[in-house]
Amino acid sequence: MFWSIFRRWWWAGGAVLLALLAACARPGPAAAAPKTVDAWFPIRVGERMVQMQLAITEAERDHGLMGRTDLSPDQGMLFVFAAPTPMNFWMRNTPLPLDIGYFSPDGELKEIYPMYPFDETTVGSRDRHLLFALEMRQGWYAANGVRPGARLDLDALKAALQARGVKPADFGLP
Repeated sequence: MFWSIFRRWWWAGGAVLLALLAACARPGPAAAAPKTVDAWFPIRVGERMVQMQLAITEAERDHGLMGRTDLSPDQGMLFVFAAPTPMNFWMRNTPLPLDIGYFSPDGELKEIYPMYPFDETTVGSRDRHLLFALEMRQGWYAANGVRPGARLDLDALKAALQARGVKPADFGLP
């Protein structure tokens, strides 16, 4: 009789223990995988909404829009740097005519320049304290009335950086 009761309790205890272990091992809701440079993020520039890809690593910034043969009218690439710096861009292996806008750390558009397909002449900034550069199809800034003084939506940019799996503070954004 003792062994019969003992076996029942042993099996019942074992079943409870297995259930607890299974519950602990069950994964919770999976965190979304960080997005890549290929992801598009809606970020406002002045009064215009733009779909931007973010180039945040050195390799992504070096590659930029090279080889891209198509870009919709309101699509562009935002180059994000870790610290304010003078900007220098060129069009190596880039077949699309582009305009580049240089932005200060507080998101203010400071300068806009045209860039021409495959032109390896450096397009440098006059300002030495810039944090972002936005490449858009050539003529986009003028056609949309986006001029120096326009603002980049830094809250949307912070959210996009977080979706890319990085801390905005690592890019000068609190």
